[in-house]
Amino acid sequence: MTTKITIDPITRLEGHGRIDIFIDDAGEVERAYFVVPELRGFEVFARGRPAEDMPQITSRICGVCPTAHHMASSKTVDDLWKVDPPRSAKLIRELMHNAFMCEDHALHFYVLAGADFIRGPTAPAAERNILGVVDTVGLEVGLKVIDARKKLRWILQLLGGKVIHPVAGLPGGMARPVPADELETLRTIASESVEFALFTQKTFHDLVLKNPEYVDLVTSEAFTHRTHYMGLVDDDNKVNFYDGKLRVVDPDGKEFVKFDVHDYANHIAEHVEPWTFVRFSHLKKVGWRGFVDGNDSGIVAVAPLGRLNAADGMATPKAQEAYEQFYDTLGGKPCHLTLATHWARIIEMIYAAERMVELLEDPEIVDQNVRNLPSEKPEEGIGVVEAPRGTLIHHYTTDERGILTEVNLLVATQHNAARIALSVDKAARALIKGVAVDEGTLNMIEMAFRAYDPCMACATHALTDAMPLLFSFRSSTNGKIIAELKARQ
Repeated sequence: MTTKITIDPITRLEGHGRIDIFIDDAGEVERAYFVVPELRGFEVFARGRPAEDMPQITSRICGVCPTAHHMASSKTVDDLWKVDPPRSAKLIRELMHNAFMCEDHALHFYVLAGADFIRGPTAPAAERNILGVVDTVGLEVGLKVIDARKKLRWILQLLGGKVIHPVAGLPGGMARPVPADELETLRTIASESVEFALFTQKTFHDLVLKNPEYVDLVTSEAFTHRTHYMGLVDDDNKVNFYDGKLRVVDPDGKEFVKFDVHDYANHIAEHVEPWTFVRFSHLKKVGWRGFVDGNDSGIVAVAPLGRLNAADGMATPKAQEAYEQFYDTLGGKPCHLTLATHWARIIEMIYAAERMVELLEDPEIVDQNVRNLPSEKPEEGIGVVEAPRGTLIHHYTTDERGILTEVNLLVATQHNAARIALSVDKAARALIKGVAVDEGTLNMIEMAFRAYDPCMACATHALTDAMPLLFSFRSSTNGKIIAELKARQ
């Protein structure tokens, strides 16, 4: 007889989901499923809308990563109208995007994932939250985190018009330039952000790397997968969040392919399963081989660990030092340790803050010319940025009036979905021995997905014929299913 354990809802992520674990009579896990039951229809209801509205529409997909969608969409409508923004606009966009990356990574480390390490993975659930984190590290540190995020969000407000749903990106550039009288304040915040990122790195070293129990957990086979990795890189194959080419390396760290985003359909395919509304990206040339890892698997991982593995280094000095220490400590490249993503995320915080300093030293950052008006008829546009959670691709097709006819959004959590499914299943198999499972063990299984910082709202945006919406009707007397209806697009 099979026993089912359900973690519902799973916690400290954006969106809704659950984990279903099936255990046989011997107490061994038969299979654990990472199930996402929510559905967002952005690809469908965007059709028929003016394409220039998409930078504002897509920022509503997610309240945690709106800036990433706004940036990807702004680049896509540039491409749609074949208009190249002025350099000043590109600098402003990249500054805004790096401020967002730094702030969002801080949010995840201290609020969403940090409790598992700072308070402890088996601590009572009531303590595994930001209040428990502050109780452990002290009020002064808590105030430091709040102050750093507040200042970074002020930058997003200044440059984007709104913190949560930015409105600044337009086809061909930005809505307004950087106010010259705010430049020194921006530079001060950028410098302070570098110090905050370095402080966060020290916090991680002190609380995690100096704790043998945590190091054993991070390096355990339960949280290890050999997959391909993907991320944006510059001309020197260094990590870049805003622009570049997509580079994929295999599980041995060798370059598998490097391509322009316009060729993504030749390299990335999508697979669906009947038990979740998340689609599973995989490498087209390898094919879908199921939920297995290794060199013959088409599963590809993104997010901070994926980006660091796919790149040859970081483009700023302090981040490069941290990058080298990361691989020296963990045994070289590539790193297949899922929980090491938390450390990789902090290295990216350092890079984002240092990159902000560089951008604000460029004299063109305050140039008043921030938009080139489109003159071409729209037809098709593709854009890409690196979201905190990984590679984000937008693809729009329109009629000659710029009215959307097709929309495809390949989001980070969708790229990671297959590896997340692998991680949850493997962690459950390794940690559960018997049907009597305590809360701490279940939380450690949740840690397997939490490392990816998944966004379910972003990843469950399309309803296709291959993935029907299932309605179940249950009896009011005994709760049994009396009828089912599949709704197709």
